[in-house]
Parts: sequence; structure tokens; C-alpha cells
Amino acid sequence: MSSLSLAPPSVPANRRRWLWWSMLVALIAVAQTWLVSLTIDFQSSRAQQRVDATTSAVAGALRHRLFVDTQRLSALADSRQAGTAWRQEARALLLSQRELLRVELRDRSLKVVDALDNPLHKPLFSDFPRSQLDFATQNACLAARRAGQPQYSQSYFVPLGNGLGEEVMDLCIARVVDDRLGGYLVGSISLASLLESVESPAVANDNEVSFVDGDGTRVVRTGSPHGAGVFVADRVVNVPGHSLQLHVDSASGRPGVIPNLTTALVLGLSLLLFGVVLVLAHDVRRRAQAERALGESLAFRKAMEDSVLAGLRARDMQGRVTFANQAFCDMVGYAPSQLLGRDEQAYWPVRDAAAAATETGQGGAGYETEFVSSAGRRFPVMIHESRLLDRIGRQTGWICTALDLSAQRRIEEVSRRQQDRLQASARLATIGEMASLLSHELNQPLSAIASFTTGSINLLDDPQPLPAQPSLLRQALERIAEQTERAGRVIRSVQDFVRRREHERHAIEADRLIDTILPLVRMQARRGACRVEVEVEQPAPGVLCDRTMVEQVLINLARNGLQAMEQTAQADPLLRIEVRRLARGMVEFAVSDLGTGISDEVRAQLFTPFFTTRDEGMGLGLSLCRTVVEQHGGSLDFDNLLDSQGRVAGACFRFTLPAAASRHDPMAAEPPGHA
Repeated sequence: MSSLSLAPPSVPANRRRWLWWSMLVALIAVAQTWLVSLTIDFQSSRAQQRVDATTSAVAGALRHRLFVDTQRLSALADSRQAGTAWRQEARALLLSQRELLRVELRDRSLKVVDALDNPLHKPLFSDFPRSQLDFATQNACLAARRAGQPQYSQSYFVPLGNGLGEEVMDLCIARVVDDRLGGYLVGSISLASLLESVESPAVANDNEVSFVDGDGTRVVRTGSPHGAGVFVADRVVNVPGHSLQLHVDSASGRPGVIPNLTTALVLGLSLLLFGVVLVLAHDVRRRAQAERALGESLAFRKAMEDSVLAGLRARDMQGRVTFANQAFCDMVGYAPSQLLGRDEQAYWPVRDAAAAATETGQGGAGYETEFVSSAGRRFPVMIHESRLLDRIGRQTGWICTALDLSAQRRIEEVSRRQQDRLQASARLATIGEMASLLSHELNQPLSAIASFTTGSINLLDDPQPLPAQPSLLRQALERIAEQTERAGRVIRSVQDFVRRREHERHAIEADRLIDTILPLVRMQARRGACRVEVEVEQPAPGVLCDRTMVEQVLINLARNGLQAMEQTAQADPLLRIEVRRLARGMVEFAVSDLGTGISDEVRAQLFTPFFTTRDEGMGLGLSLCRTVVEQHGGSLDFDNLLDSQGRVAGACFRFTLPAAASRHDPMAAEPPGHA
């Protein structure tokens, strides 16, 4: 007889089976846990969104309520009612706006003239004097006066007795009467009543609404429950001069797991596909919004680039142009397609191309160079270049701003030419004023020449010549030569002064400048019986200057001094010209007179172009003198001279020029061709 025995399954097969079941259970557990977590997170998100929406609604209502309060208080401030009529109007406003606890009228010095408390509320300052809680209000009123619009003060606490009180803020409105400040209107607003006026019953039953300080301290709260601190939201309500931080804390806590587990198990799988579709649709919509925003941003940037008058150009690290705005293309005369992707040698002059590549590679500070347009025109530009960085701060190239300086150079050239014309006009005017002196000075040598010539002719016509006749004839001819040379010197002095020269600076000794202008100065000095003294420090200092322009400065200052002394009864009028060395390589010229000096009225406008105190003057002399001196790097100033009794006894004009080598220095020699 045989027995049948059943062999048990192998151990590895059982293990594999349990492994598959374990993996399936784990997968189901993970899926369900994920679904439950999503449900809880969704409900939490919805709760947070409700709190955010509630906060936004309350903030909007607060802004509207404060706007209404501002408008009504502004209307009360603009009211021309006074006395009982004003108090009735203010009482009606307080009854209609419960958050308004008090209205005050103040004068221009912020002193309370009249005040009215809300009859539905305990008087605000019945237990604590108003004067001790007036700092924030005064600041708001001063701000309202400066800004020209209503301003809110910082909130402050007003004790009302028995440990109670009100957190209030003041609205100050400047009252303007006939374009003048007539005073102020101040309205005190209760923050607690303000919250209650905008809070609906649904909000009050489910949330704790409060105002908080910047450090999170609760200032005022409303709402029956206390917040759980889970779903909170903050909004800043900005009002002129102040900002209120609104804090909303929901009374509900985090969603529980037990009530949602069955819903997650039953509806989770069926809603999963729908949820995925919604997520995808939401993602597609956000992507479309992002693309639309990106397109608008690019269009806005393009409009900005095209509106900029300066040329903008970017290039990569290899020197290839990657961007050029329309202004840059118009400047160099190339189309964008001719610049993008190529190096920047096209608009650099050939002789500057290599140097420009090295120079622009340095970046940083601006520098001036030249561009050449597609038509071959060279023009100056100012380049400002900086590094171009990507979003992670890595340098990807260079971007530069190019400014065309052609118009600026033309303006500078026109200005220079106008300045030259003004100087020439002033010089010609100076010669015109000296024409009478010149004719008087030439009269004497010409008369002498005529007399000696007549005498010489008579000697030659004498039928019986005397033994001394040759000697007399020789003396007459010598006198004629002397007078002719004298007249020539006068004419050459004026000719040298009038001749127009280029503005070239050369080294010349100061005594040579003085010797050149002395004949012209002495001509005018003799007419007014004035003495002229010259004192030049020895050895004579050299100056580096445009000789003609500096001679004109000396002539103008000497003429002004001589004309000033003609208006006085000075017994011994004296014009003094001095030259001396100064420190720091400068030489000072001083021209002083014994005239009437410079009055306070004239002092402020003395160097103003076309300002003159003489009927026949042009008003350009001193203005051009200062311009010439400053162009040489010096300065022109003046002061009155005082006598021993402290009275004005004349004026002294001083100007400085840069010193040059002495006359013994070969570099100080006069340039060839100077006449």
C-alpha cells in the first residue's frame, strides 16, 4: 500500500506573491494618500483664497469709506458757513459718518477755534486734554499745507477712562480762502468704528479683522471669534500721509483628514482625469498669458529703443554686432542687416580701426572718437561703453551709447565766430572813440612838416643864397624827417591795435606790452591833462598770451580809468599801470585811477554785456576783457581805492596771466613775422 503526500509550495514563490501584493497595496496607499493630501491642500488653498478675497474686499471698502470721509470733510472745509450754521452742518456730518468722532476748526497757527464731538459717542478728549495729544495732528496739518491736499496723521491712542480708550487718526485739510491759507479742518476718525462700518456680518462671524503696527502688534480688532492663526492675510491701505496695515485671521483651522477620507476614496479616481485636464487647461492659459505679456514687453522695448535719440549698439565677446537701434543705423548710414552678425569695422575709419578695437575692448569711461558713415562722411562721436551681462551675471559682450557731436561742434564754431566778431566790434568802437585824439595828434607833425617844407622852398627860391643856407636847409629836412617819423609811429600804433590776428599765444615780456599801448594811452591822457606812470618789476616778467587781445584789455582798462577821472575835479589826475610777479606761475597787471570808483549799484552788473554808464559806450569793453583774461587761464577783478579818511578815491582793476620764460630764454623770443 502506498501513501500520497502533497508537497508544500516553494518558499521563493510565496515570497514573490507577497511582494507583488505588497507593491500593489503600497501603490494604492500612496495614490490614496496623495489624493487625500491634494484634497486637504485644495481646501486649505480655498480657505486661504477666501481669506485673501475677504481681505481685499475689506481693504477696498476701507479705501472707499476713507475717500467718502475725505470728500465730505473737504466739502465741510470749503463751506463758507460760520458759527451756528457751521456747527449744524458739522453735526449732520458726524451723525451720518459714525466713525467720525470729532471735527475741529483751527486757525493758521493750528490753534483750535471751534470743535464739535459726535453726539453718539463719548466726547473724545473729555478725560485727557487735547493739547497733550496734538503732535501727530500738527504734523499732518503741516504736511497738508505743503502738499496742497488732505493728509492723514499717524494713529494714536486716546484714553477714555476705566482702562478704555479709542485708537484714532486725524484727517487734516488746509482751508484756502481767496488763494490764501485761512486755517485747517481736522476730523478725528475711530479706527474701530471704521472697521465696523465696512465689515459685513459674514466676515465678522468667520474672521478676526484688525489693524496692526509694523511690528505685528494689534492696534484695533473686530469680529466675534478669535483667529486660529492658520489662514491669515495682510493688506496695506495707503492714505495720503499714512498707511494702515489690515490683518485678517480666519477662525477656521486646518482641514481634518477623517471627514475627507471617504470623499477622497470615492471621488478621487473619477475626478483625477478631470483635474488633470483642468490643470493642463490652466497651464495652457497661463502659457498664453505669458507669451502675450512677453510680446507686449518686446514691443514696448522696441518702441523705447526706437524713441531714443542716442545710438545704441551691442556686440558679443568676439566683436560681432548683435544689436543696433534705429538711431545708430541712421547715424552710420547702414541698414540693420548690414551690421548684425558682422564686426564693427564698417563705420570706423581705416586708420582708427585697430586702435578702436583695442580701446573699446576696455569698456568703462566714455571717450571721444570719429565714425565714418556709409557715404564716407566723418563725424565726431562720444562713446560710453559698459559690460553686457546675462541673467546669472556672466559677461556676454559690450553695449555702448554713441552720441553724434556734429551739431555741438557746429554750435561751438558759431559761438567762437560770434565772439570774434564781438571782439572786433569792440576794437573798432575803441578806435572810433580815439579818432578825434588821433587827428589832434597827427595835426602837430603835419603842421610842422608843412611849415618846414615851406621854409625849405623859400630857401631854394632865394636869388641871393646866404652862406648858411645849406645848413638851414639840412636842419629843415631833418625836422621834416623827425615829424614824419612821429606821425608814422602814431599811425603804426593804431594799425597794430586794429589789425585782426589769429588767436596764437606767444611768450612776450610785460614791458613790451606796455610800451606798445603807451602812445595810444598818452594821446588820451594829454587831452585830460592826466599823468601816466608805469612801474614794471625788473627784470620784466614774461607772459604767455595772445598779444593783440591782451593789448586790447590794457587799452580798455586805461581808457576807462582816464574817462573816470574826466568826471572829477582832481587836481593832479594820475593813471598808474603796474606789473608784478605772483606765486604759482602767474603775473599780475594792475591799472588804477583817481576817479569816482565803482558804486554798489554798478558793481553787480559791471561785467554784464551791453551794460554801460556812458551814453556813447557799447557796454562790451569789460565783458570782453574778462572773457579774454579767462580764456588765458587768468582772472579779472577790481576794488575801490580809499584815501586816509576812508572815502573812495579811485578804482583799481587787476588781472592775471600765466607767466612765461624771461627775455633771456630763447623760447621767449618773439615769433617771426610779428609786426
